[in-house]
Amino acid sequence: MDTVIRMTAIRLLLVDDDPLVRAGLALMLGGAEDIEIVGEAADGEEVAALVDSARPDVVLMDIRMPVVDGLEATEQLRARPDAPEVVVLTTFHADAQVLRALRAGAAGFVLKDTAPAEIVDAVRRVAAGDPVLSPAVTRRLMDHTAASAADPRKAAALERLAALGDREREVAVAVGRGLPNAAIARDLYMSVATTKAHVSRILTKLDLNNRVQIALLAHDAGLLDDEPTDPGEA
Repeated sequence: MDTVIRMTAIRLLLVDDDPLVRAGLALMLGGAEDIEIVGEAADGEEVAALVDSARPDVVLMDIRMPVVDGLEATEQLRARPDAPEVVVLTTFHADAQVLRALRAGAAGFVLKDTAPAEIVDAVRRVAAGDPVLSPAVTRRLMDHTAASAADPRKAAALERLAALGDREREVAVAVGRGLPNAAIARDLYMSVATTKAHVSRILTKLDLNNRVQIALLAHDAGLLDDEPTDPGEA
């Protein structure tokens, strides 16, 4: 896994309508030496103003909130320039709402009953640029909505992917399989630096936020239908 060493604390914003959940998350995450809680919100309508004032690196976002839910808040937030990363909180592994959040640019999701150490690790990973979504979970989420991803979505995905060169398309498929950069470099006989450059160009050309969105687009286009899953994640 490619990681980035941070020299400053990760600035984290907590968004959940349940004050007890927020208090528990603040206690748990605030105890990590490299994480600083810079704000809390009880609803998605408060997120934009808090992001402007607190400048978080990561937002931990509940999905179900009464006024502006986490889905709409994530879509609005990730459409902004220099948006923080978003990790959504959910109670379901394979939820169409989670998929919508990922399509909007969320870097992954964690379950509310996840072990505290894993939630801390998820925040660290997202801050370092690693999506919090295993290939197995990615495939379950995509399969969850496969029936509704009919020809119009496939045609639109193929049209977008047509902007990629052959090598970039190969990298996109490998990302869709859930492979990290080192494994992609090995399988496609290129350096890790070249792999990273291809991923960056794919994100720029397709106007995507992160690797999860590349995977979803490759799935919509049908490029993963005959692809094996990463054996390390099976």
